[in-house]
This record gives sequence, C-alpha cells and structure tokens, in this order.
Amino acid sequence: MDSAISEANPQATPVPSPGSGPASRPPLNSAAANGLKIVIVGGFGVGKTTMVRSVSDIRPLNTEETMTRAGEGVDDLSAVRGKTTTTIAFDFGRIGLNDETVLYLFGAPGQERFWFLWDRLFSGTLGAVVLVDTRRLEDSWYAIDRLEAHGTPFIVARNDFGGPRHTAAQVREALDLPDSIPLVDCDARSRESSRDVLIALVHHLYALSARAQQQHAQPHHPRETPS
Repeated sequence: MDSAISEANPQATPVPSPGSGPASRPPLNSAAANGLKIVIVGGFGVGKTTMVRSVSDIRPLNTEETMTRAGEGVDDLSAVRGKTTTTIAFDFGRIGLNDETVLYLFGAPGQERFWFLWDRLFSGTLGAVVLVDTRRLEDSWYAIDRLEAHGTPFIVARNDFGGPRHTAAQVREALDLPDSIPLVDCDARSRESSRDVLIALVHHLYALSARAQQQHAQPHHPRETPS
C-alpha cells in the first residue's frame, strides 16, 4: 500500500497512533456549510492512500486489494519495492478545516490500468492535489495533463521520500509547471503536513475565485463604432 512506501523515510513524522487517530478526532461541526470535493492524484505508490489516512477526521474508506502475481508485468514495481496492496477504485476521507469548511477527500488509484476511473472522480471536483515523488517525476505528467484537460485547479505537493533533493525551480522545469501553480513540500504520513497541503490548495482556490470575481466586476466598455 502507499503507506508502506512512505515509510521509506525514517526521519519523517510517523502516522498518529491509534489513540490519536480518526476515532479520537473531533466530529464534524453541525454548522459546517461549505463542502468541497478534493481529489488527490499522482503516480503509483506516491503516498495518496497515506495522505488520506493521516489527515481524515473519520476512518477512511479504502478500496485496497492485495497485489498478486497477476499484476506482474503490468504494474511497474521497480521504484516501490515492498508494496503489497494497491488501491483499485478510490480512497475516501473527510477533514474539517474550520467550523464552516469541510473537505471531502478522494484518493485516485495510481496504476495506469485504473486511470479510466479518474474522469469520474474529477466530476464535481473543485480542486486537486498532485502528489509527486521527485525520484520519478515522469509518473506525474498524466495527472497534470488530465487535470488541465478538465480545467480543474490544482497544486503540486512533493512527498518526502528522502534521497537527493531537487530545487523548486528544477521540479517546476521538469513538470513544466508555471509560477501560478503552488508547489509545496510535505510528508504524507504527517497529519499536520498533509493538512497544510490541503490548506494551501484551499487558499489557491479562493485566490482564483477572487481573481475571477474581480475580472467579472470590471466595467465593460464597448468599442465605439465609427460614424
């Protein structure tokens, strides 16, 4: 599973213990009025399931199955040694950012053979997080292409797997990512870190919305027709 891969970095913050997990987190406030659907996408084994699990206020719904020999030769496991389970539909979780805003989280499957499910998951989505492993950035290209094709706003989060560091400029160049799209660092196993990623996405969505409203409010001056 994605969490097994994310455990490759021993210096990262561990997943909360059972006593501090979803069951002990505060329930959804009855006054919450804004529900936002968020999708977490990315390549195979980048930590999508781990992020949903670490940050969800409820016990996440997972559609994981044990990986079998049937997947050999189909799924590329060269970069995710030790992975024993995989998401075959989606992960679902929920997090309340404040008394009024709730995020509904959907983690998309990473294998290419399940990509046909992405278009359905993107339906009704207000924004997305593209989770990347900088050791294999090419696995993120399809996710970015599909989000751009759907016109879905997104940010990019670099999951911490240790190893050589790349500058933000290098990652932006590799992904052909414009400065207008936020690029943040995270550890998908850490609730606080994953929450910060989601907050960054919400800020990005609000900024885009405010910009669109400002442009819409600007007075329109029709061209004068020559006499």
